[in-house]
Amino acid sequence: MKSSLIRATILLSAFVLSHLTVSAAEPLRALIITGGCCHDYGNQSGIIAKGVSARANITFNVKYQGGTDRNVKIPVYEKKDWAKAYDIIIHNECFGGVTDVDWVENIAKTHRDTGIAAAAIHCSMHSYRNAKTDEWRKLLGVSSYSHEGHRAVTVENLAPKHPIMKTFPAKWETPKGELYKIEKIWPNTKRLGQAYGKDTKKDHLCIWTNTYGKARVFGTTLGHHNETMQQDVYLDFLTRGILWACNQLTKKGDPKPGYGPKKK
Repeated sequence: MKSSLIRATILLSAFVLSHLTVSAAEPLRALIITGGCCHDYGNQSGIIAKGVSARANITFNVKYQGGTDRNVKIPVYEKKDWAKAYDIIIHNECFGGVTDVDWVENIAKTHRDTGIAAAAIHCSMHSYRNAKTDEWRKLLGVSSYSHEGHRAVTVENLAPKHPIMKTFPAKWETPKGELYKIEKIWPNTKRLGQAYGKDTKKDHLCIWTNTYGKARVFGTTLGHHNETMQQDVYLDFLTRGILWACNQLTKKGDPKPGYGPKKK
């Protein structure tokens, strides 16, 4: 009787401790770095922050710098340890005119050497594209220099068993679109989704994961239009991609304990 009571007490204590640990999980800290040419970055930052935080235990800060100029070396990257306070940096920027090699490599190597995760969205793939270095492209996992015409695209799920893609439809048509032409896929990149380009008459990768040094990276070229970003399908896979990059996504595609949405 006494030993049974002791075992029951131990099990109850373990359950309570586990429950408290889950409840006390600190939110993941995300920084959205945004700005530059050709996109509605002010509203997109709100769409991302609101949509993802409704699906996962993540808090967001936003650095919107550089206005609409593609040639600006934005000040956030000038600071020492600019990424240190965060678990993940969400790159949603469009600075295709910046070519300073040392400056670009400093951004990429910060992720590579510290292991701070990254999520790269749409025009981040065209940022720094004329810089004479491949470090940014190695971080992203793809090389792209141009895009097709503006039209809706049909995204094919290439990895339905991958935790990021488990709830993604077999095929999904975006409301609007601007498909990026992928010129190179780097060796550590895992293909998750692709879309057929009517201009080039071939498929182009549009959702993937990558590893770069110590960092896990999630990438998607989808997201030119707010209408696409606002879709549940988009926000669902973006959230899972962010959680995957932070190593907080289960094999079933659910947030790990403590990292699901906050209960209201």
